[in-house]
Amino acid sequence: EVQLVESGGGLVQPGGSLRLSCAASGFTFSSYVMSWVRQAPGKGLEWVSSISSSSGVTNYADSVKGRFTISRDNAKNTLYLQMNSLKPVDTAVYYCGRRVDGIDQRGGQGTQVTVSS
Repeated sequence: EVQLVESGGGLVQPGGSLRLSCAASGFTFSSYVMSWVRQAPGKGLEWVSSISSSSGVTNYADSVKGRFTISRDNAKNTLYLQMNSLKPVDTAVYYCGRRVDGIDQRGGQGTQVTVSS
């Protein structure tokens, strides 16, 4: 069974930082492109960032480029998202996803990130 368990969210002031983690199990983590997506209150899912299976290629949404960094540790089956210079518009539930046939499939409950003073 595929499991993706996100953690690391919380309440942070504007300009602050958080590091999200996603522990993966039930599949060969190192073989898949992995992504972060988020869902703000009352809005649809928004793709945030993706990383290739070997970490060689990363991509970011324009809204987070230069502020967020995606990384992975294939030995630990863990995906990360370092978020710096956080803004209130970054408030959302963040999910990690395994990319299958071009779709980022979520498998966890997500982690809440709230940016507020």
